Amino acid sequence: MSERVFYNSPDGFFHLLLEIEEETIMSMNFCPAQVSSQPSNDLEREIFRQFDLYFTGRSKEFDLPFFATGTVFQLMVWEEVMRIPYGKTLTYKEIAERIANPNASRAVGRALNKNPVPILIPCHRVIGSKGKLTGYGAGIAIKKKLLELERSNL
Repeated sequence: MSERVFYNSPDGFFHLLLEIEEETIMSMNFCPAQVSSQPSNDLEREIFRQFDLYFTGRSKEFDLPFFATGTVFQLMVWEEVMRIPYGKTLTYKEIAERIANPNASRAVGRALNKNPVPILIPCHRVIGSKGKLTGYGAGIAIKKKLLELERSNL
């Protein structure tokens, strides 16, 4: 049975809905402001702790259990995106080239659109070829704010 947990960042800008099943984050989505859940177990306390650290610039990585299922191509894209360092960006084309499929820039974008756990798989770090912020399911304003947060804490 899955559990829904709402998390709000300390600055009140980011609002997340997490679906947790058997001690694993199954999905995470940005959502309109909600009353933040009270963590009810060790995993939820750890999720809130790590997200608080990330959103206040005191941590650059996560160590949380999550499950992301997708096609072989999607998994390849997501694995490559997880290699992008905190505060850095790559283009859709660069991701396509790194997975040995240089003509698949648009397919990379479609794969990122299916990312079940944004931030944990940091698809906000993938940008358009001329540095343009494009294609973020939660909206460009959130993508921009995430990149600004990371760049200001390098």
